[in-house]
Amino acid sequence: MVPAHEKILADPRFKQLVSRRNRFAITLSVIVLAVYISFVSVAIFNPALFSMPLMGTSAWCVGLVVGFCIQAFAFVMTGIYTARANGQFDRLAREAIRGTIA
Repeated sequence: MVPAHEKILADPRFKQLVSRRNRFAITLSVIVLAVYISFVSVAIFNPALFSMPLMGTSAWCVGLVVGFCIQAFAFVMTGIYTARANGQFDRLAREAIRGTIA
């Protein structure tokens, strides 16, 4: 008798789940990495831009606000991944497990 975990690993639905999940995670990771690299690149190559006041003589500088926006962006991207993982990916996992164990 073949163990249940081997059946699940061999199931095409499970393979589809792993492929979709990995592709989605890599895509989001590349997007977040590109945003962070852009932020650091501007800080390195044009630091004067980040030190400029946001408006007139404001104590808030561009770099600080952009940094806050990047943190919010990372939070949103995490929420997007979590929503999809808890919805589509969990559904595909349940289908793969039910189909192979039943």
